[in-house]
Amino acid sequence: RGMIPREEAVLGEARNIAIISRVGKPVCFKVLKVGEQILLSRRAAQLEAEQQYLSSLTPGDIINAKITHIEQFGAFADVGCGLISLLPIDAISVSRISHPRERFRVGQSIKAVVRGIDLPRHRLTLSHRELLGSWEENAALFSPGMTVAGTVRGVEEYGIFVELSENLAGLAECREGVRDGQAASVYIKSILPEKMKIKLVIVEVF
Repeated sequence: RGMIPREEAVLGEARNIAIISRVGKPVCFKVLKVGEQILLSRRAAQLEAEQQYLSSLTPGDIINAKITHIEQFGAFADVGCGLISLLPIDAISVSRISHPRERFRVGQSIKAVVRGIDLPRHRLTLSHRELLGSWEENAALFSPGMTVAGTVRGVEEYGIFVELSENLAGLAECREGVRDGQAASVYIKSILPEKMKIKLVIVEVF
């Protein structure tokens, strides 16, 4: 029999739930000391696995991730080896969203792009919006004169932003009574590829 001291039970904060959840389950560990008592470290094994994983990545890599919890400012995702990384809200989609819940749910498996790697701090910076297609690819699905469905993503003094797809939004003329988050029927007035802009007219909101 060997013993894993509490401080060696898990990488990071050794919370009770993190330790209890491993009872009755196999774990990997490194041997710290062999004597009258054999001391083991799960934390050291996790750290080694984490360092090897981070060292194998380069910016631009596409990896698997699973959403663990969601906050106003972004979504946290488990990328393996006990690493929890943040997808900031502005890295989730090009079109503006008020909350990451509009794109993700807890427990959802996604693909993410590695934007940056901080080896000393054991951190990854992730993004998702690059996987949703370029502006040109999304704009090619629409043409001037079409009336399509969208979602209001921002109401400003100079106009109303309406999302046409996850990576594409246009600007509609001001209209009273329109609220953020409403569904809208919009007429595509013009598409300006050189400026990456779409001009819209709101037909109706729901």
